[in-house]
Amino acid sequence: MAEGLLGAARRRSELSSRPIALTGERGGHATDRHARLASMKQSIVALDMEGVLTPEIWIAVSEKTGIPELRRTTRDEPDYDKLMCGRLALLDQHGLNLSDIQGVIGTLAPLPGAKEFLDDLRRSVQVVILSDTFEQFAAPLLRQLNYPTLLCHRLVVEDDHITGYQLRIREQKREAVAAFKRMNYHVIAGGDSFNDTAMLGEAHAGILFRAPDSVKRQFPQFPAVETYADLMGLIKVAMA
Repeated sequence: MAEGLLGAARRRSELSSRPIALTGERGGHATDRHARLASMKQSIVALDMEGVLTPEIWIAVSEKTGIPELRRTTRDEPDYDKLMCGRLALLDQHGLNLSDIQGVIGTLAPLPGAKEFLDDLRRSVQVVILSDTFEQFAAPLLRQLNYPTLLCHRLVVEDDHITGYQLRIREQKREAVAAFKRMNYHVIAGGDSFNDTAMLGEAHAGILFRAPDSVKRQFPQFPAVETYADLMGLIKVAMA
């Protein structure tokens, strides 16, 4: 699997260009409208948040409230809408509001070593967090991670009661990676769950981090690592 990443990491798009003839108002050569595109690879890293950098929020809520059904995450259920509708129904059933969940999130910390890993990574490359979490959940954890860029969704809330959720766009992780590629970025993506696999497949190099066996079995094309040191190593190989 690592060999596949090495091959993906070393593939480069050779962008054809024509020589540029410069001219001014006084005439001379005709100006070439097509500027030369830089051939040097410019990378960006896209990471999932929960399970990669932070604990799974819904598992923490499950443990705090004693509601075992809330333990289900995108590691278990690939259909995100089905997963969220089930979660909202459970919140209604047990009378839990946004402030109850935020109270649990306020007790959480990033995974051990996550901040140091992210700080080190951000010194050498641009990093964006692509998550299916919600803005109302993420703020306390982002503060502890030194405020990396996060693209995620929003909850619909009325008087502290969560009535629904709004996706920014469907397949937002894959679409974000595709947009970065159109901007001529070399994209390296890391995630742990079923809902990350589309962005891993879209990226030039995709890496599974601490993924459950069910995900690794279904997506053997992605190298799988368990430590931040190994994750950093594969990212650096893909950037080379």
